Amino acid sequence: MQRFLIIQTAFLGDVILSTPIISELNRIYPEAKIDVVVRKGNESLLANNPKINHVFVWNKQEGKYKSLLKTIKGIRKNNYDEVITLQRYANAGLMTKFAKTKSRVGFDKNAFSGMYSITAPHSLEDGTHEVERNLKLIAHHNAHSLLRPEMYPSEDDFEEVEKYKSGHYYCLAPASVWETKKLPTSKWTTLIELLLEKGGEVKLLGGPTDIDLCGDIQKAFPKGVQNLAGKLSLLQSAALMKDARMNYVNDSGPLHIASAMNAPTRAFFCSTVPQFGFGPLAENARVIETTKNLDCRPCGFHGHKKCPLGHFDCGHSIEISEENIQ
Repeated sequence: MQRFLIIQTAFLGDVILSTPIISELNRIYPEAKIDVVVRKGNESLLANNPKINHVFVWNKQEGKYKSLLKTIKGIRKNNYDEVITLQRYANAGLMTKFAKTKSRVGFDKNAFSGMYSITAPHSLEDGTHEVERNLKLIAHHNAHSLLRPEMYPSEDDFEEVEKYKSGHYYCLAPASVWETKKLPTSKWTTLIELLLEKGGEVKLLGGPTDIDLCGDIQKAFPKGVQNLAGKLSLLQSAALMKDARMNYVNDSGPLHIASAMNAPTRAFFCSTVPQFGFGPLAENARVIETTKNLDCRPCGFHGHKKCPLGHFDCGHSIEISEENIQ
């Protein structure tokens, strides 16, 4: 095996959770070249990874099918020994179909799975972690079954966030693309009150679209809380989270950044459940969720823009106490 292509064109967390496949292929075939396909915006997650040869970027903003064709043309310039498709949707299947390769591997739920040389089942209902599901795709290479994901902040990334590391601090990432994956704002406020009583500072993390949310949370605290949303790159956020006393996150991308940095993690699960396979993998990690037996939870494999029943009990009933957040 001399050359591999890994296709993962989903979201931030999915790309991070694909890195154990890169690590395992590099361990098994240390001389092989490993290329990766991601959607525009996620390429920075793989920066500085010494195990990756090249990253193809599918830029849908250039036109979904125009950019798809451009990406396929780039892929076809190489002859791959194996193409491994982690995405279960048609666009990734098309990339796989037209790649020059001896072997195509992917999940059985992809629309193009009939052309795959090797398939593996994909279920969100059996409690298997997503990393373990992904690694099943390379089980025929005698891959390990479960590994922690990886990210590689540079020295410059660590230097950039050093100014925020005075004393001990906590990182909080209160945002998510999905409203029903967000711990309610009032709960974050209660959490911050408890953390400030313990001493140290609170750093609010997020992207440019999360500035207002983090700003609203910060308003309640005249000091001790910094709004860093939109100010740090993903790798700089990873560098800051690595040395935090604790990281508090939703079932969202920052959870997987914390796992990749093996940073202490407390993950809030509201409408979704860790049994879907997206829980934290850091050594010091724990899930915090409601203790109520709600018939409506989970209300789907993904989040929603609002609670389908209007009450959002799965979020409002999560207890935030000194004992619970340890």
